[in-house]
Formats: sequence, C-alpha cells, structure tokens
Amino acid sequence: MTDKGKAISVLSVNTFSFVVCFSCWVLYGVLMAFLVDNGLFHFDAGQIGWLLGVPILTGSVTRLPAGVLTDRYGGRIVFAVIMLLSAVAMYCVSFCNSFEHFLLAGLGFGLSGASFAVGIAYTSLWFPREKQGTALGIFGAGNAGASLTSMGAPHLLNYCTNNLQNLEGWRTVPKIYAVLLVVTTVIFWFLTFPKKVDKKGLSIAMQLAPLKQPRVWRFGLYYFFVFGGFVALSQWLISYYLNVYTMSLATAGLMAAIFSLPSGVIRAIGGWLSDKYGARSIMYWVLGSCLFASLALCVPRMDIETPGQGVMCTKKGTVTRVTSTEIAVGEKVYPIKKKEEGNMLTILNENKDLIIWPTSVFWQEPIVKEGDQVAKKQVLARGITHIFFQANVWIFTAFVLILGIMTGIGKAAVYRHIPDYFPNDVGVVGGIVGVIGGLGGFVGPIIFGYMLQVTGIWTTCWMSFALLSLACLIWMHATINKMMRKQAPHLVDHIETAVSAGH
Repeated sequence: MTDKGKAISVLSVNTFSFVVCFSCWVLYGVLMAFLVDNGLFHFDAGQIGWLLGVPILTGSVTRLPAGVLTDRYGGRIVFAVIMLLSAVAMYCVSFCNSFEHFLLAGLGFGLSGASFAVGIAYTSLWFPREKQGTALGIFGAGNAGASLTSMGAPHLLNYCTNNLQNLEGWRTVPKIYAVLLVVTTVIFWFLTFPKKVDKKGLSIAMQLAPLKQPRVWRFGLYYFFVFGGFVALSQWLISYYLNVYTMSLATAGLMAAIFSLPSGVIRAIGGWLSDKYGARSIMYWVLGSCLFASLALCVPRMDIETPGQGVMCTKKGTVTRVTSTEIAVGEKVYPIKKKEEGNMLTILNENKDLIIWPTSVFWQEPIVKEGDQVAKKQVLARGITHIFFQANVWIFTAFVLILGIMTGIGKAAVYRHIPDYFPNDVGVVGGIVGVIGGLGGFVGPIIFGYMLQVTGIWTTCWMSFALLSLACLIWMHATINKMMRKQAPHLVDHIETAVSAGH
C-alpha cells in the first residue's frame, strides 16, 4: 500500500475508533438520567454532576501521559491498549449498585477519553503541514460519538429493559458498549500501520519542555471552553430538557443531539477553514458567537408577578369614588391602569405558548373603598407587574445549535495551532491542551449541579459559559495587541505565519 493509501486508512480507522471511544466516554449522561428518572437510584444534582464528570476527569488527566507515550512508542499500540482497558472498566459498570461503584467504574472507562491525544498525534504524522488542519478536523469529528449516544442509548435502554418492564435490563447496555470497544480494537489493529516521531536520546523532562511556554496554556484555556464546554453540555442538556421542558428521555436525548452532532461533524469544516483563513481569525468568530448565544440563553424561563408602581394620594381627604379606572378623593381624581381582560398574560395558561419573547403587563388595583379617610402619601392603589418568558424550546434549541456549531469549529481551530508552533511535540502539547480541555468537561457538570442547587435556576450554566468565552476573548485580544506592539506593522497581515513571534 502506498504512503497516501496508508494515511487515508489510518485517518479513517482513527476517526471511527475515536467515535466509539467518545460514545463510551459520555455514556453516563444518558445512563444517570435513566436510572434516576426511573427511581433505580436516588442521586442528587451534586452527585449526578460528579458521576457525569468522573469519566471526563480520567480521560483528561491521562491525555498528557498518553501523548508522551504516543510520541515515544507510537499511536498504534497506545490507542489499542487504551480501548482494551476501557472495555474492561465499561463491562464493570453492569455490576454497579451504589454511588461509589459508579464513581470507580466511571474513572476506569473514562480512560477512553485519552484516545483523543493519541489520535491527534498519530494522525498528524501521516499528513503534510498544509493539510494537517483538515486531517485533524476530520479526526476530531469523532466528537459526533456524543450525539450517537444521546440519540441511541435511550432507545437501547428501552430495548434492553423491554420498554421499562424489566428495569434491571439496563445492565446489558454497558456490556454492549464494552463489546463494541473490543471489536473496534481488532479493526483498528488490522487496518493501521506503525509510525512515530524519533525521540531517541530525549528524556521525559526534555519532552515536556514545551509546556513552559505561555502559549500552550492559552491554547489550553481556549480548549477548556470549546471542548470542555462541549462535553459538559452534551451530558447536561439531557437533564436540562428533562426538567425545564418536561420531555421524555428519548426526546431529550434527541434534542441534546442537535447540539452535539453538528459540533462533531462541523469540526472537519473547522479544520479546513483554519487552513484557509487562519486559526486565530476563526477563533475570534467562534468566541464572539458563543458569547452572544450564551448571553441570549441566560434569561431563565419565568412566570413572575411582582409589585409595580402604585397610585399615591397627594393630599388627605375622604375617598368619594372607586372604580376599575379611577379613584376620587374629595374633588381630586386619580386615574388607575385597569387590568386588561383577555391579555395573553392574564388568560388561560394553554395560550401562553403564543408568547415567544419576554413579555410583561402592568395594572393597578384599588386598596381603598368609598368613605375611607386617607392621609397624604398614602397608597390608594397597588401596582402589579406580570412578567412571563416561555423560553420557547425551538428558539432555545436554535441558540444551542449555534453553540454546537461554533464550538465544533473552535475545537479544530485550537488544534490547528499546535503543528505550526510545535511540529515535533504534537503529542505532548496536544496532550496537555487536551488535559485542560477535558478538565472543562469534568468540572462543568459539577459546577452546573452546584449552581443549580444554590440558585435553583437552570440557566446558570449559560451564565458561566458566557463568562468563560469572554475571558478567552480578552486574553486572545490582549496577546495579539502585545504582538502588534513588539513586531513590525506588516505582522497584522501575516500573524498566522509568525510562528516564532509572541505567545
């Protein structure tokens, strides 16, 4: 087989294997929702956050050592070992009977997340620099595995439990995932070829030397947002749709897939865009769009009746007339705003689905009657403001889709930087960037869970998303301005090629 044929084979099988690994990595997002929703286990929001996060933690912290091992021994052997070890831990999930059991099993099969650092380093070796953005984008499309689990796992759970007639049948699902990992390992081994960077004579300390550079950690923050946020939301959205929109598990999984599927598939396009227009330019669009969408999603679904502006008496006297539109005190008449009968916010609840944007109405109600003696500055009628926001599910999902698309493009853009700046250290640098990104997926559900417990507001997750995207934008823009001040003006037009300049 020619080198080009081998490269295509490696890319194809790498991507397929990563799809399977990613599907396993996010299984808890569906499984925990199923177990809690059907009363098999009684985990609170904080515990669910931990269970969603522990596989992500393992997959994150092992990415750096996995990247180092890949640079030293080659991606073929490291990828295969990771999948086999993950299969063993995944099989153990079927025997879990407590929070602690699920925690330990999740830590075990979470190793499948480290496959990303291995695949990135292994794939990049087979393609020239000008095509690496596209190749790595195609490999990264394996993130679509999250949507396959979101869409497929609920139906698989229904099938294995005989449509909820035998709830203990859920234990078959992790066994199926474990078998899939083993089969994938066999396919991978026979359709890939050995290749690695020459690291002879280099110590571990020398391999880790690039981690001293600030740009590595800046790339890590970007990835913490675009990848960590993607993983966290891929799992959190299922519970979000279940609770906020009272959907079934299958429907919630399908709606969550609207977020995760484009993010995985679009990553390949993100790699091509980064090759064509420059990764940094693409990151500006990604972070700006995510900030906009997150802010739009911050407004919670609400139905609030709150005090409004009342009517106050300007001089003492006797109330001589009270109607729905005015109050008379002596000869002084005070107009009041009448409640509009038939207004969308004051009629039957079933018509509220007509309201798309946040809406409010205001009226005043008399609190005095004829013959009452009133003093100056006494309130004659209280004001009432009714605010309603339905958070229309389709508008909500449209903004979620924007986030899914832009984070998918952003994931490719972040990793497009690495072969340019660190061509001989893709495994190590890609590993630490992957660690930081994966940690975002770990802490995300935990933070979301505790913020929900403290505030009782589901949209706090979008508030944290907005803050993080803003932080990334500020750091990136500040870095670019610093580079502009230090370098020649022509750098503005060639910033992506200035590999040795700035950080």
